[in-house]
Amino acid sequence: MKLSVRMVAVAAVLATAACAPQTSGNSSSDKDEKTGTLRVWLFQEVNNQPKEQVVDSVLAEFEKEHEGAEVTVEYIPVETRAQRIKAAFNDPRSAPDLIEYGNTDTAGYVKDGGLADVTEDFGAWDEAKDTDPTARQSVTVGGKVYGVPYFVGVRALYYRTDVFEELGLDVPKTQAELIATAKEIRAAKPELYGLAVGGAYTYGAMPFIWSHGGELATGKGGSYASAIDSAAARKGIEAYTSLFGDDNCPAAKCAAMTGNDTITAFASGKAAMAIGGDFSHAAVEAGQVKGKYAVVPLPGLKAGSIAPAFAGGNNLGVLKSTTHRTLAVDLMKRLASKEAQGELFDAMGFLPTFSDVRQQVAAKEAFVKPFVATLAADTKFVPASPAWAQIDAGAVLPTMFQEVVSGKKDVDSASADAAKKMNDAFGSVG
Repeated sequence: MKLSVRMVAVAAVLATAACAPQTSGNSSSDKDEKTGTLRVWLFQEVNNQPKEQVVDSVLAEFEKEHEGAEVTVEYIPVETRAQRIKAAFNDPRSAPDLIEYGNTDTAGYVKDGGLADVTEDFGAWDEAKDTDPTARQSVTVGGKVYGVPYFVGVRALYYRTDVFEELGLDVPKTQAELIATAKEIRAAKPELYGLAVGGAYTYGAMPFIWSHGGELATGKGGSYASAIDSAAARKGIEAYTSLFGDDNCPAAKCAAMTGNDTITAFASGKAAMAIGGDFSHAAVEAGQVKGKYAVVPLPGLKAGSIAPAFAGGNNLGVLKSTTHRTLAVDLMKRLASKEAQGELFDAMGFLPTFSDVRQQVAAKEAFVKPFVATLAADTKFVPASPAWAQIDAGAVLPTMFQEVVSGKKDVDSASADAAKKMNDAFGSVG
């Protein structure tokens, strides 16, 4: 884990920080100190330095504007966020003031009572009016706002142009072609994964399930039932797990791989293809394949179709237990401002949550186009239930994939067991 503390000022003042923040009183703490140390937890990226540079410039200006206040930032692994943040909710004395969190975690964190209601602050923020409606929904539970959107993200297919050219391969136009091409590459170049896949890469697997007509769950209004064991979902599971084997990505190495692991494999030249996000662009550019790759939307079942993608992204939220609420809200807005999101895009490739800023970056950067096309085609989300955090933390879906690729269970029994675990979680939250 990295600790980043910056005390240096920068010249530019972020537009959203020009006005003093409002003070609001819906914190579980009765303190709202205007000096002292704010603790911030942000997620560790595959290549984190560009993100740190953007964050550090915001912190420097924040500290310049707030004499007597300083900020420490800890970059935490995404994979262990559930345990870390749950522990923070349970122990306010060691908790941060401000966190980055995945948009799938919002409902669960609100149910746990960990996030502060910032509805009034969000409404008074001038830039909020340009927030993409889907992104705004990702911070909204029961009509109240519990954070600000930080970036949006979808995944597409990264592929090695040099490998495809050498082997005379066409870019896959269907999922069947994708699987066949991956195995053809592996046969010709056994030192490479054809398509890097991970048993712990839930969001890389979901497009296969959705494109076959499957769903994670059915229901609405907080009441859900698992659908992961439906016939359509099982076809998608079969398609994804068929990519684990010596003919593409050996299960012994790939069953435990996460999304970050698959991008690391691609960026380091160990894979010919990978399913990566717009947010993976900086890591790939910093790797061995710079100048030797391209990106297209992940194909669906029919030629010309795009597989439904998970509408991902991260938010920023103030913890209810903070003793620096006013400062924390101000810093949250600065980190998620239009200017800062534009800089995050330049540094990391993270797509902005503001509609106008997204249009600006798409016009100037060609690599954004396949991701914007994917966003426009069809995106899906996880069940809007507090149970999802429990399902995610319990690695229910990764366990299912790993059981299949290891040969411990067939698709039918593994998906049935996963469905039971999901339903137990849905039932536990009412």
